[in-house]
Order: sequence, then structure tokens, then C-alpha cells
Amino acid sequence: MDQAFEYKRIMKIMVLVAAYNEEKTIVNVIEEIKTHVQNADICVVNDGSTDKTADILSSRQDIRSLHLPFNMGIGGAVWTGFNFMYREGYDYLIRIDGDGQHDPKQAMSLLVPLIGGDADIVIGSRFLKKQGYLSTFSRRGGIKLLDILSRFILKQKIVDNTSGFRAYNRAVISKFIKEYPFDYPEPIETYIAAKKGFRIKEIPAVMRKRKGGISSIRIVHSYYYLVKVLLTIMVNFIGGKNESLSNHRYPDH
Repeated sequence: MDQAFEYKRIMKIMVLVAAYNEEKTIVNVIEEIKTHVQNADICVVNDGSTDKTADILSSRQDIRSLHLPFNMGIGGAVWTGFNFMYREGYDYLIRIDGDGQHDPKQAMSLLVPLIGGDADIVIGSRFLKKQGYLSTFSRRGGIKLLDILSRFILKQKIVDNTSGFRAYNRAVISKFIKEYPFDYPEPIETYIAAKKGFRIKEIPAVMRKRKGGISSIRIVHSYYYLVKVLLTIMVNFIGGKNESLSNHRYPDH
């Protein structure tokens, strides 16, 4: 652990925060990141917010903020941040939600397997130790189904496929800027990475309840979300058809 933290002093680390109408939480999230993820640069992608999020971000000189002209959804905001990370030459990226659910105190732990060369993507999982906020009952059922499917298709156990609390190395980001799912990206992202041979590791994480903003997956859409994700996985990854998601490919950069 100590050796990994020594490495970070010479590595370029970026923290990506995707924010949509997070005026109530974004300042606190930024301050927590600055306290607990030192020597990292913060990039906040404002995903077409209609509240005061854009004004708050524009007033700060200690972060980089990117403003999308309209709401693209979490996948579009994350992809925008990935492109920025790659073009600016960062070595590692940590994703932290703008709603306060992810605790920046745990963020550096996500980097340890990356810096040690043991993984290309690290997922902070709620369900390895089952502490803190574990989401609603209906969503936990969907997450369990995705776990079962990943064991069947990927031959790998991933118990928190929908967690957005993640860290990445530069190699996997170079692939994601060319091919990335805009709709509900986390589960599909995992499949793309695994099928391309990237190593995925989960570590325990304790989540908090949302402190503000609006979830990208609303309760009334939970089942629609699950069905869409399952269909996308089955169409693209069962039977060897996993080389591309044709509607999610982008020109070479």
C-alpha cells in the first residue's frame, strides 16, 4: 500500500465527476476529493444541468470543468471525461459520482491494484462486505441477475456490475474512447473490457445514500433498464458477437 502511494507522486491521476443538477452536493464532493485524493486533478463534466451546477463549476479555478450543451446521459458525460483524460496524458482515472454516494476516502484504494499491475479496471463493490447503503431491493435483484449472467458469459464473478465507483488505467481508456455505451454504461463497459482481455478486479467499498440530485436510473425505469441491459449483453456478447457495439463506436482519435 505505501509503495503504491509513493508511485502516485510521479503518476498523473485524474478524478472524473459526472454531474447533472448537483448544485446541492457538488461543492462538498469537490472538497472531499481535494482532501482525500491529493496530487490528483479534478475534472467535472456538467451534463447539461438546468440548475446552478454550471455556475458553481465556472466559479472555481481549482478544477477543470467541461460543459455539455445538453443532457447526454451518464454514458456521454463519462465518455467526454475519458477523452479529456486521454488527450491530457493522464495515467489513471478515478470515477466519483457528483451526488455524494461515493466516499472519496476510499478512492486511493481503487488505484492500488492498477499501480501494482494487477488490474486494468477496479470496481468499488457494495456487496463484497455488504456495509453501508446497498441500494433498493428491486435494484439489488437486478444487480444479482447481472452477476449471474457475467459468471455465465465472462466466466468471472462480478457482484456489483452497476457500481460507478471505478478506477481505470490508460490502456483501457484508450479502448473506451473508441467504443463506449452511452446508455447505462457500467454493466456494458464491464463486458466490453472483459471480452477485450482487460483484467477487472473488485474491492470492497462502502456507499452512502444520495445527498441530492436526480438518479440516472429512476425507480419507474428500473425494470426497463434491466431488460435493456440484458438484451444488449445477450445480443452483443453471446455466441461470440462481441467485437463491437455498432451504435457505440467512434472515429479514431
